[in-house]
Amino acid sequence: MLTSYIQAAMREAQYELMENGEFFGSIPSCPGAWGAAKTLAAARDELQDTLEDWIVFRLRAGLPLPVVAGIDLEPVSVEAPEPELTHA
Repeated sequence: MLTSYIQAAMREAQYELMENGEFFGSIPSCPGAWGAAKTLAAARDELQDTLEDWIVFRLRAGLPLPVVAGIDLEPVSVEAPEPELTHA
């Protein structure tokens, strides 16, 4: 599921050539996840590495993750059932 999430997020990536000649990539649904490098391939690799760190950081910090392509990584809370009260 995590691999599918990363792949889906990377398909949403947007890239642009900056004035300094480097490529800049970001994922709009994952604010703060971006990468820049001299080649498009290197910028993509940098973006994916950053995305992986971004996911881990948000999970550890208890911050929400966006649903990407229908994939929801948010932990589902499971509440323990209420104990049954018995009368003696």
